[in-house]
Amino acid sequence: MKKWLIGALVGAIILFAWQGTSWMVLQLHNDATKYHPAQDSIMSYLSTQFKEEGSYLLPTVKPDASQSAHKEMMEKMKGNPWATIIYHPSFENDLTRIMIRGYLIDFFLVICLIYMLSRGGWPTGRRIFAGSVTLGLLLFLYGPYNNHVWMHMPLSAIKGDLIDCLVSWTLCGAWLAWWLGKK
Repeated sequence: MKKWLIGALVGAIILFAWQGTSWMVLQLHNDATKYHPAQDSIMSYLSTQFKEEGSYLLPTVKPDASQSAHKEMMEKMKGNPWATIIYHPSFENDLTRIMIRGYLIDFFLVICLIYMLSRGGWPTGRRIFAGSVTLGLLLFLYGPYNNHVWMHMPLSAIKGDLIDCLVSWTLCGAWLAWWLGKK
Protein backbone atom coordinates (compact mmCIF):
# COMPACT_ATOMS: atom_id res chain seq x y z
CA MET A 1 0.00 0.00 0.00
CA LYS A 2 2.90 2.34 0.78
CA LYS A 3 4.25 1.72 -2.73
CA TRP A 4 0.83 2.62 -4.19
CA LEU A 5 0.61 5.87 -2.21
CA ILE A 6 4.12 7.05 -3.04
CA GLY A 7 3.62 6.01 -6.66
CA ALA A 8 0.34 7.92 -6.85
CA LEU A 9 1.65 11.02 -5.04
CA VAL A 10 4.64 11.34 -7.37
CA GLY A 11 2.60 10.30 -10.43
CA ALA A 12 0.06 13.03 -9.66
CA ILE A 13 2.88 15.57 -9.27
CA ILE A 14 4.19 14.54 -12.71
CA LEU A 15 0.73 14.94 -14.29
CA PHE A 16 0.11 18.23 -12.50
CA ALA A 17 3.55 19.65 -13.39
CA TRP A 18 3.08 18.73 -17.05
CA GLN A 19 -0.37 20.38 -17.13
CA GLY A 20 1.07 23.59 -15.72
CA THR A 21 3.99 23.47 -18.14
CA SER A 22 1.79 22.87 -21.17
CA TRP A 23 -0.60 25.72 -20.32
CA MET A 24 1.72 28.35 -18.87
CA VAL A 25 5.17 27.72 -20.35
CA LEU A 26 4.67 25.92 -23.65
CA GLN A 27 1.23 27.49 -24.27
CA LEU A 28 -0.01 24.39 -26.11
CA HIS A 29 -3.63 25.41 -25.58
CA ASN A 30 -3.54 28.83 -27.27
CA ASP A 31 -5.69 27.59 -30.17
CA ALA A 32 -8.41 26.59 -27.69
CA THR A 33 -8.46 30.03 -26.06
CA LYS A 34 -8.12 32.47 -28.92
CA TYR A 35 -8.10 36.23 -28.52
CA HIS A 36 -10.75 38.33 -30.25
CA PRO A 37 -10.09 42.06 -30.77
CA ALA A 38 -13.75 42.95 -30.06
CA GLN A 39 -13.85 40.96 -26.81
CA ASP A 40 -14.88 43.92 -24.65
CA SER A 41 -17.93 44.80 -26.74
CA ILE A 42 -18.84 41.10 -27.15
CA MET A 43 -18.69 40.54 -23.38
CA SER A 44 -20.63 43.71 -22.75
CA TYR A 45 -23.38 42.53 -25.09
CA LEU A 46 -23.40 38.97 -23.74
CA SER A 47 -23.77 40.22 -20.17
CA THR A 48 -26.97 42.00 -21.20
CA GLN A 49 -28.35 38.79 -22.72
CA PHE A 50 -27.30 36.09 -20.24
CA LYS A 51 -28.34 36.19 -16.61
CA GLU A 52 -27.27 32.77 -15.41
CA GLU A 53 -24.13 30.71 -15.67
CA GLY A 54 -24.29 27.95 -18.24
CA SER A 55 -23.25 26.41 -21.52
CA TYR A 56 -25.31 27.55 -24.49
CA LEU A 57 -25.69 26.36 -28.07
CA LEU A 58 -26.81 29.11 -30.44
CA PRO A 59 -29.16 28.77 -32.20
CA THR A 60 -31.20 25.95 -30.72
CA VAL A 61 -34.82 25.18 -29.91
CA LYS A 62 -36.58 25.48 -26.56
CA PRO A 63 -36.19 22.46 -24.24
CA ASP A 64 -39.82 21.38 -24.67
CA ALA A 65 -39.79 21.69 -28.49
CA SER A 66 -41.19 18.89 -30.63
CA GLN A 67 -39.12 16.60 -32.83
CA SER A 68 -40.39 18.44 -35.89
CA ALA A 69 -39.14 21.74 -34.40
CA HIS A 70 -35.71 20.14 -33.87
CA LYS A 71 -35.67 18.89 -37.44
CA GLU A 72 -36.77 22.28 -38.78
CA MET A 73 -34.01 24.04 -36.78
CA MET A 74 -31.37 21.63 -38.11
CA GLU A 75 -32.44 22.35 -41.69
CA LYS A 76 -32.48 26.10 -41.03
CA MET A 77 -28.97 25.96 -39.52
CA LYS A 78 -27.35 24.33 -42.57
CA GLY A 79 -24.69 26.65 -43.95
CA ASN A 80 -25.28 29.29 -41.26
CA PRO A 81 -23.07 30.39 -38.36
CA TRP A 82 -23.53 28.88 -34.92
CA ALA A 83 -21.72 29.05 -31.60
CA THR A 84 -21.26 27.39 -28.25
CA ILE A 85 -20.85 29.79 -25.36
CA ILE A 86 -19.84 29.02 -21.80
CA TYR A 87 -21.01 32.00 -19.82
CA HIS A 88 -20.04 32.95 -16.27
CA PRO A 89 -21.60 36.09 -14.76
CA SER A 90 -18.61 36.63 -12.47
CA PHE A 91 -14.90 35.79 -12.64
CA GLU A 92 -13.50 34.13 -9.53
CA ASN A 93 -9.73 34.03 -9.32
CA ASP A 94 -9.48 31.25 -6.72
CA LEU A 95 -6.42 29.59 -8.22
CA THR A 96 -5.60 27.74 -4.99
CA ARG A 97 -8.91 25.83 -4.97
CA ILE A 98 -8.58 25.03 -8.69
CA MET A 99 -5.01 23.75 -8.25
CA ILE A 100 -5.89 21.60 -5.24
CA ARG A 101 -8.84 20.10 -7.08
CA GLY A 102 -6.69 19.48 -10.16
CA TYR A 103 -4.01 17.71 -8.12
CA LEU A 104 -6.59 15.58 -6.29
CA ILE A 105 -8.09 14.51 -9.61
CA ASP A 106 -4.63 13.55 -10.89
CA PHE A 107 -3.96 11.60 -7.68
CA PHE A 108 -7.29 9.77 -7.96
CA LEU A 109 -6.60 8.86 -11.60
CA VAL A 110 -3.15 7.47 -10.78
CA ILE A 111 -4.55 5.43 -7.86
CA CYS A 112 -7.23 4.06 -10.21
CA LEU A 113 -4.58 3.15 -12.77
CA ILE A 114 -2.47 1.33 -10.18
CA TYR A 115 -5.56 -0.47 -8.89
CA MET A 116 -6.61 -1.59 -12.38
CA LEU A 117 -3.12 -2.74 -13.32
CA SER A 118 -2.56 -4.67 -10.08
CA ARG A 119 -5.66 -6.85 -10.40
CA GLY A 120 -4.56 -10.38 -11.14
CA GLY A 121 -1.07 -10.01 -9.70
CA TRP A 122 1.67 -7.43 -9.65
CA PRO A 123 2.17 -5.96 -13.15
CA THR A 124 5.46 -5.83 -15.01
CA GLY A 125 7.09 -2.49 -15.77
CA ARG A 126 6.17 -2.85 -19.44
CA ARG A 127 2.50 -3.48 -18.58
CA ILE A 128 2.45 -0.50 -16.23
CA PHE A 129 3.96 1.77 -18.88
CA ALA A 130 1.62 0.53 -21.63
CA GLY A 131 -1.39 0.81 -19.32
CA SER A 132 -0.52 4.38 -18.44
CA VAL A 133 -0.08 5.48 -22.07
CA THR A 134 -3.33 3.67 -22.95
CA LEU A 135 -5.15 5.51 -20.15
CA GLY A 136 -3.85 8.83 -21.51
CA LEU A 137 -5.14 7.99 -24.97
CA LEU A 138 -8.51 6.85 -23.59
CA LEU A 139 -8.88 10.06 -21.58
CA PHE A 140 -8.21 12.10 -24.70
CA LEU A 141 -10.59 10.11 -26.92
CA TYR A 142 -13.47 10.10 -24.44
CA GLY A 143 -13.08 13.74 -23.37
CA PRO A 144 -11.64 16.31 -25.77
CA TYR A 145 -11.91 14.26 -28.97
CA ASN A 146 -15.48 13.21 -28.26
CA ASN A 147 -16.36 16.88 -27.69
CA HIS A 148 -14.65 17.67 -31.00
CA VAL A 149 -16.85 15.12 -32.78
CA TRP A 150 -20.14 16.28 -31.24
CA MET A 151 -19.50 20.02 -31.05
CA HIS A 152 -17.43 20.28 -34.27
CA MET A 153 -14.54 21.89 -32.45
CA PRO A 154 -11.58 22.59 -34.71
CA LEU A 155 -8.83 20.01 -34.34
CA SER A 156 -6.40 22.81 -33.57
CA ALA A 157 -8.43 23.54 -30.41
CA ILE A 158 -7.77 20.05 -29.00
CA LYS A 159 -4.20 19.55 -30.20
CA GLY A 160 -2.89 20.65 -26.80
CA ASP A 161 -5.16 18.13 -25.07
CA LEU A 162 -3.77 15.29 -27.18
CA ILE A 163 -0.19 16.31 -26.39
CA ASP A 164 -1.09 16.66 -22.69
CA CYS A 165 -2.68 13.23 -22.47
CA LEU A 166 0.11 11.43 -24.28
CA VAL A 167 3.10 13.22 -22.75
CA SER A 168 1.85 13.40 -19.17
CA TRP A 169 0.68 9.78 -19.04
CA THR A 170 3.86 8.59 -20.79
CA LEU A 171 5.96 10.38 -18.14
CA CYS A 172 3.72 9.07 -15.36
CA GLY A 173 3.91 5.57 -16.86
CA ALA A 174 7.70 5.72 -16.97
CA TRP A 175 7.77 6.73 -13.30
CA LEU A 176 5.28 4.06 -12.24
CA ALA A 177 7.02 1.36 -14.30
CA TRP A 178 10.29 2.19 -12.55
CA TRP A 179 8.81 2.66 -9.05
CA LEU A 180 6.31 -0.16 -9.00
CA GLY A 181 8.52 -2.43 -11.08
CA LYS A 182 11.23 -2.40 -8.41
CA LYS A 183 11.27 -5.62 -6.39
